[in-house]
Amino acid sequence: MRRKGLATMAVQNIATTPQDASQDAAFGPAVALSCRECGTRYPLTPVFACLECFGPLEVAYDLPAGDPERLRKQIEAGPANIWRYAPLLPVPADVTAKQNLNPGWTKLVKADNLARELGVTGGLYVKDDSGNPTHSFKDRVVAIALEAARTFGLTTLSCSSTGNLAGAVGAAAARAGFRSCVFIPDDLEQGKVVMAAVYGGDLVAIKGTYDDVNRFCSELIGDPAGEGWGFVNVNLRPYYGEGSKTLAYEIAEQLGWRLPDNLVIPIASGSQLTKIDKGLKELIALGLVEDKPYKIFGAQAEGCSPVSAAFKAGHDVVRPVKPDTIAKSLAIGNPADGPYVLDIARRTGGAIEDVDDEQIVDAIKLLSRTEGIFAETAGGVTVGVLKKLIETGQLDPAAETVVLNTGDGLKTLDAVSPTTGPTATIAPSLAAFREAGLA
Repeated sequence: MRRKGLATMAVQNIATTPQDASQDAAFGPAVALSCRECGTRYPLTPVFACLECFGPLEVAYDLPAGDPERLRKQIEAGPANIWRYAPLLPVPADVTAKQNLNPGWTKLVKADNLARELGVTGGLYVKDDSGNPTHSFKDRVVAIALEAARTFGLTTLSCSSTGNLAGAVGAAAARAGFRSCVFIPDDLEQGKVVMAAVYGGDLVAIKGTYDDVNRFCSELIGDPAGEGWGFVNVNLRPYYGEGSKTLAYEIAEQLGWRLPDNLVIPIASGSQLTKIDKGLKELIALGLVEDKPYKIFGAQAEGCSPVSAAFKAGHDVVRPVKPDTIAKSLAIGNPADGPYVLDIARRTGGAIEDVDDEQIVDAIKLLSRTEGIFAETAGGVTVGVLKKLIETGQLDPAAETVVLNTGDGLKTLDAVSPTTGPTATIAPSLAAFREAGLA
């Protein structure tokens, strides 16, 4: 049995009584929470760990059956955001009428210039989630968690965050009229600190790493001071995680309702990767896409690469590390979903790889120079890992590949600013322009 760090989290106040009919309607096709380890089921309540084995809980569904073509048309007729997939998510049918940031339906960019640079011949795409309301994929997961918080009558939205999630929670709470109080490590990039604070909620910096912040939040959940709080990535985590499935749905739909051969996905907690895989399997089960093999590759920064290290060593257990990397959004030293990530990479024939800080910066610049996409450090990790996977023969360049950029480079300017600036500084004259060799 693998506990993935959740055994140390609070499991107080787990309700075992069924929710009422109005709550059933609020969760659409979702029918229960199910333990990923032992399969024990629980009502749809704000809980996250199994009482039997301390395994993580996730949402179980009774998904719509019948004519796949009819479901495709229903989705395509929906709004240009994640709510087009409401029939596949734990949200009410009238979710579009709620006060929400409505993230999603971001660009899938055909990256021909980058493909030429890397020698990819089978087609290369960048799923660019920097186009979300707070410029990261975290808006997707928070949108789902927010709807759960409404249903449960919670009054405060909170989270432990490496930066992007703090901003997403602050913005979503402001839009929905919730109070927010979010917790971050005290050494985050200034751009992310400002973006988390500007929405007017409480922003609390904790002296320590993300894992220290997360432990504190787990303690607060079990204390009276945390009553009425919805921690999107702790007690609302089962619902929160479902937001990442919409990346899988969008990629498949934007490719013309088909699956790519390869996906390269960053790893922080590992939840995004596992939920993308869950989304792909749901699409196959529903008949929305043809069943075909696909490979999932995970990407980590060398300075925080416990899952990559376990993969390369052939281990099933992920040993925690102390993060030391510029990719702070991925700096989770004890990733909760790490063992599941290993399972998925091995099951699909993919791999987990890592790159160092210099390679991250080079990859950020490469993507900017070739495709005009300025990625944050996590995007530098995925593009850098893609390059390394091709160079080491782990990824077939003749296969169609999608790489994820999960955030905007304007949030992590410090990573590239030391080596990026004016080509030249000249006097305002043609002579000086020519003298600088720019003519």
